[in-house]
Amino acid sequence: MSGPDRVRATPPRVVLVDDHGLFRSGVRAELGRQVEVIGEAEDVGPAIELIERLVPDVVLLDVHLPGGGGQAVITAVKKEHPEVRFLALSASDAPEDVIAVIRAGARGYVTKTISTTDLADAISRVADGDAVFSHRLAGFVLDAFAAAPSAEDVKPSFDPELDQLTSREREVLRLIAQGYTYREIARELYISVKTVESHVSSVLRKLQLSSRHQLTRWAAERRLT
Repeated sequence: MSGPDRVRATPPRVVLVDDHGLFRSGVRAELGRQVEVIGEAEDVGPAIELIERLVPDVVLLDVHLPGGGGQAVITAVKKEHPEVRFLALSASDAPEDVIAVIRAGARGYVTKTISTTDLADAISRVADGDAVFSHRLAGFVLDAFAAAPSAEDVKPSFDPELDQLTSREREVLRLIAQGYTYREIARELYISVKTVESHVSSVLRKLQLSSRHQLTRWAAERRLT
């Protein structure tokens, strides 16, 4: 049985992993007694340690974290605790973000625009072994995996710093170097402004830069414009 009519004997035991404390507090308050939140973390290292210690039913996981991507958490935990299930809850709807966490082993991916009722249901379904995606992402995920290149098809650029960026992050970086605004980049790539901001934050973190000006200069030095 799936969907709203599902009945569980006990609420799923959940760990929240997100670097925004207010967001975690909001999720905890909104979900109430529908789930049992047994722990919270805001970074990759502490999240892995907490999950391995508590072994929850479901980890509600943000894709972008200060110490690296959500897929790093999944990969590390799955080695020792394959029974732990992950549901990505992110502001990003970017293709590479979805593919990365699903390939790592997440059982679902929903965006932060999801309603409380749907989120509680998604957590319960993932706890029971179902795969759950936001309606808008479900078809995209199938298409993305069908069209995704194999590892053998991806050629390195021989620039270690550039190679750590995803293809979409490189696209965003190139457009920033050309002087596009976030809104123009969103329109050009058919993504939301919030997703653009998320990509820029990820690029700054990976390249250890602190401003858009430094990012533009970095891209110009590598002739990405």
